Amino acid sequence: MPVKHDLLADLNLTREAFDEKKKTDPRLSTLHEKYNAIDAQVVEAESGSATDDQVTELRKKRLLTKDEIVDHLKA
Repeated sequence: MPVKHDLLADLNLTREAFDEKKKTDPRLSTLHEKYNAIDAQVVEAESGSATDDQVTELRKKRLLTKDEIVDHLKA
């Protein structure tokens, strides 16, 4: 069963803290939108007729985007 990935848990941030950071950081907002779009594609692919390779590729893209967010927050 496909499950939406919990980015905030991975980042160890509350929704409120993350939203505050996004208010003053347009790049973070853009990365978060990108992450959410890819995550939705992963969930759809997992529940649909996508091949394992397609799902794996989407998961890799999601992970790379999460890494971008982590790096951006550290900067």
